[in-house]
Amino acid sequence: MAKKANPRDITVIVPAYNEEDTILQVIGELKDRGYTVIVVDDGSTDSTPHLLRKFKDDDRIHVYRHIINRGLGAALKTGISAALSRRSSYILTFDADGQHDPDDIENVCRPLIEDRADVVIGQRNFNEMPFSRNIGNLIMNIITLIFYGVWFPDSQSGLRAFTRKAAERIKIKDRGYGVSSEIISEVKKNGLRLKAVPIKTIYTPQTISKGTNITVGIKILIKMIINILKKL
Repeated sequence: MAKKANPRDITVIVPAYNEEDTILQVIGELKDRGYTVIVVDDGSTDSTPHLLRKFKDDDRIHVYRHIINRGLGAALKTGISAALSRRSSYILTFDADGQHDPDDIENVCRPLIEDRADVVIGQRNFNEMPFSRNIGNLIMNIITLIFYGVWFPDSQSGLRAFTRKAAERIKIKDRGYGVSSEIISEVKKNGLRLKAVPIKTIYTPQTISKGTNITVGIKILIKMIINILKKL
């Protein structure tokens, strides 16, 4: 029989930047399933901060705010630190734009619970992915292979799960979208077991407009080359 985690043992980190159209629904669906949620508002300039005030007295929804937009990597670093301070057994990252199905959380966490992996990344169906996002993700997969020596089928997926021990060992330095490749590099460096699990992705104009497209992939590549040249 497949093992299931108690939702109380799972803390879900939701990095959010200008997500006024989706943030309440995403948090509500996670809360309905019994998860503790840490929202990191990364300097939003829309009504996201106002909407998040709804949860100020909710003991299962914890909101952290960056005064300025610092980037996805910085938001994840804040969220993981907060989750570790709350003694979570399993820590999961979950995008705020509504692209993930919260029912996938059990499947993503199962290899951790059964001690078959230390880190699990949800693998999206690329046949369903819009062309620009598909190419952008392919670029980032290649970048991850070239710079970190790891090929992973969906290096940029925002749905990830960590055991507590794995989360403690992963050190995040990249403040932007390059954090997704950096996490995989940290997994390799620390000898952690990594597994991919198929997940559903919900594509809407909101979810398509964000994330790693061709332009973002090229910008990250240029940034990484510049950083390498500075070290020479």
